[in-house]
Amino acid sequence: MSELKNDRFLRALLKEPVDYTPVWMMRQAGRYLPEYKATRAQAGDFMSLCMNKDLACEVTIQPLERFDLDAAILFSDILTIPDAMGLGLYFEAGEGPRFKKEVRTEADVDAIPVPDPVKDLGYVMDAVKTIRSELNGRVPLIGFSGSPWTLATYMIEGGSSKDFRHIKAMMYSQPEVLHKLMDKLAESVTLYLNEQIRSGAQAVQIFDTWGGALSGPMYQAFSLDYMKKIADGLIREYDGRKVPVIMFTKNGGQWLESMADAGADALGLDWTTDIADARHRVGDKVALQGNMDPSVLYAPADTIRAEVSRILEGYGSGTGHVFNLGHGIHQFVNPDHAKIFVDAVHELSAPYHK
Repeated sequence: MSELKNDRFLRALLKEPVDYTPVWMMRQAGRYLPEYKATRAQAGDFMSLCMNKDLACEVTIQPLERFDLDAAILFSDILTIPDAMGLGLYFEAGEGPRFKKEVRTEADVDAIPVPDPVKDLGYVMDAVKTIRSELNGRVPLIGFSGSPWTLATYMIEGGSSKDFRHIKAMMYSQPEVLHKLMDKLAESVTLYLNEQIRSGAQAVQIFDTWGGALSGPMYQAFSLDYMKKIADGLIREYDGRKVPVIMFTKNGGQWLESMADAGADALGLDWTTDIADARHRVGDKVALQGNMDPSVLYAPADTIRAEVSRILEGYGSGTGHVFNLGHGIHQFVNPDHAKIFVDAVHELSAPYHK
C-alpha cells in the first residue's frame, strides 16, 4: 500500500501533534453533490451503487475533488449487515430504508445467521480495496458500521421509527431475547470491521444513530456495552500503523464519561453538546470529533466562519480534535458553502497548533 501523504486525521485521533485541525464531513459523499446524483442515476438505485465497487469508489472520491478534506469515508450503508442476514433491505422513495422481514420473536433471532464478511459482504471489501488503491495515499480511508442497537432498531421496527415501539417493548418485556440479538450483532460488526481493516480501512467509526433514544441504564446495557465489546475485539494495529476507533452516539452527550471508558480512541459529538464542556469532562482519555450543526451551512460565509471559529476556540489549543459536522451534511446544502466550511477549519485552526 502506498505511503500516506496526509495523515493529520489519524494523528489527531491518536492525540498526536498536527499542524492544523483535520476535517471531514459525515455523508460527505451524497445527495448535496450534483456529481453524486449523476453517478447514482447511472447505478439505477442506492444498493446497486453500494454494490458496484467502481461506482462506490467514484462517489467516495468525488468530495475530495471539490474540498480539501483530510479523510475519505467508504461509501456504503449502515444496514449492509442486516441485509446480509437475509432480511431483504430495500428503499422506498421518500420513506428511507425498509426490510421485507422483521425480527420480532426469539425464533426470528435464532434464524438469522452471523454473516461471513468475505462471502456475504464481499462487495463492501471490494469497494474498500478499490478506494484504497485509487486514493493512492492521498488521505486515510474510514470504514464504518452501524452499532448493534441502531441495527437492531431497523431490524425489529422494519425500517425507520419515531417511537421505537417494537424494540422497546422487547427490551422491557423480553430483555434476554434482545440481548441474544445484540450478541449476534456485536459479533457480526466485529468481523465486518476487522475485514474492512484487512481490506484497507485505516480508521473505523461505529455509528450509534439511535442510542440517544434510550434512558441512561438502558443505553449502558443495550448500546454502550455492545460497542465496548466490539472495540475490545477490533484489530488496533495493521500494516505497521495504529487503527483508531471512533464511537458516535447521536444525542449521547450526557453519557460522555461512560463512553470515554468504552475503549474507543475518539468520540463523535453532535451539536447539542458544547465541545469545551466535552473536553473538560473527558480530559485526555479520548480525542473528540465534531460538532457543527449542519444547518449552519445554509448561512452566509461570515456566519459559517464565525461558527467554525467558535468551535475551535471552545476546543482550545493542542491536538485531539477532528472537526466535523454534528451529523450528516443535508442534501439541500450548496456545495460552495461546504467548501467555505472546510477551508475555514484549516485556515482558522493553525494558531491552536503552534
